[in-house]
Amino acid sequence: MLITLLITPLFFLFVRKKNSFTFAPLILKHKINMKKLVLTVAAVFAFGFANAQEKNESSEGFSKGDVFVTGALTFGSQKTGDFKVNTFELAPSVGYFVSENIAIGATVGFQSLKADNGAVDATNSGTSFGAFGRYYFTPASKFSVFAELGFDYTTTDTEFDANDGDVFASSFETKELGLGLGAGINYFVSSNFAIEAGLGVLGYSSNDNGGDGAEKTNSFGFGGDWRAVTFGVNYKF
Repeated sequence: MLITLLITPLFFLFVRKKNSFTFAPLILKHKINMKKLVLTVAAVFAFGFANAQEKNESSEGFSKGDVFVTGALTFGSQKTGDFKVNTFELAPSVGYFVSENIAIGATVGFQSLKADNGAVDATNSGTSFGAFGRYYFTPASKFSVFAELGFDYTTTDTEFDANDGDVFASSFETKELGLGLGAGINYFVSSNFAIEAGLGVLGYSSNDNGGDGAEKTNSFGFGGDWRAVTFGVNYKF
């Protein structure tokens, strides 16, 4: 039935131009050039396929009201003699486009740094909360560059010195505030998935080192380190 509905109008239009035809359902008494008919049907299918491709391509990129998720998932291990450190981080993020070019979002994270010196095990574990804002220069395109401004607040339960591995007599909690300015690119490989690369440009952090009279550690950095480019995947709903 579908083939009849599609081909019958084509027969009708083709024959009518000759001003001589006898038309009946499924029976067409006229000399038809089959080559032209095949080319006509092929053109119709090609036009439909091109329109479908155009719709699929137009759905790539971001627009106002879109929601996307991204984040970080890392594992690491380092060993020097009997001293071994394992690292783990999970930090999902969600973003929402409040306008055609601007997206805002939030991040929550968990980090763990576990040390083993052969005699004692110790773990530094922390949680973080953050927010960010992004400006996309060509959000509706398959490829887009963006600038990002964000901040995060992290609390860490510290049991050992991450620099030299010394285990403290008792654990204490540190609090750190971080601000950062960065840049990145998005490239859509489908209508929902995009590859993302990011680079920090400007950063500031302040750590209270446990408080109770301890000296704070303030850090400031400027300039992109191309060895520290991050890669990830975005999913757009």
